[in-house]
Amino acid sequence: MRKTKATPKPRRPRGELSRNPPSLQGKGAGVRPAHADTGAIEIELAGGALIATLQRPQAHNRVTHAMARELIDLAETVEDDDSILALALTGAGPVFCAGFDDGVDPRLVETLATLSKPTVAIINGDATDEGLELAMGLDLRAATVEARLALTQLVRGQLPRFGGTQRLPRLAGPAHALRMILTGAPLNAGDAMRLGLVTYLANGRDDLDRVARELLDTVTSRGPVGLRMAKEAVRKGYDMTIEQGIRLEEDLYALLQTTSDRAEGVRAFLEKRKPLFKGA
Repeated sequence: MRKTKATPKPRRPRGELSRNPPSLQGKGAGVRPAHADTGAIEIELAGGALIATLQRPQAHNRVTHAMARELIDLAETVEDDDSILALALTGAGPVFCAGFDDGVDPRLVETLATLSKPTVAIINGDATDEGLELAMGLDLRAATVEARLALTQLVRGQLPRFGGTQRLPRLAGPAHALRMILTGAPLNAGDAMRLGLVTYLANGRDDLDRVARELLDTVTSRGPVGLRMAKEAVRKGYDMTIEQGIRLEEDLYALLQTTSDRAEGVRAFLEKRKPLFKGA
């Protein structure tokens, strides 16, 4: 398990990070203290998952322009590196994320949302405004029971602009989305779980660490090709007719049948052992 501060980097060929990771070269364990004005992103490699932690607790982990650039670069690394099977995002301290500073790259949430690999928001505390929009841009959300979720932009005469008006009704339903957006009233994590906005609920921070670890272990144990195809089928199929979605599912299934991972899965099942997927 290694930790370091992410640094911006040029796009690189697939697989280069796993052989010679430039963002981790020469770094010891831990992360340099985050400046209150610029913040930092802590990186932890845990098995096949990369966990990124927002490091600006003095400002409730509000994302700065510099942190947003690091996250966008990190998303490119995750997409290109075959050794990274999933991305998780969490916050330092008692808050997940209280929003974004002015000037944050508007591509941030969409860059994370369009990753082909599974993504998880580990909501360790309150997720408000753009912080909630950031969490909704990821595939799964595990939250501690103490967390509150809210979109309060209208209080300042603004609108959610990082996907909040579109993703919230898809996750929690239009009536609950309108209530949250129009009133700014927070939703506790238990209610968010019942509405489908939160997918895993933990009793405290220690339990959240356990839930997140088990979730990431489960996800990264699956075949990488199958993971990407399953995510593609669900995401693209959501906006299709049922007939189009089923055709997409059939096409992806047929394509998966041609892969080495599929053959390995069958062999492992017959031999009663854990499969050794290679992502091909």
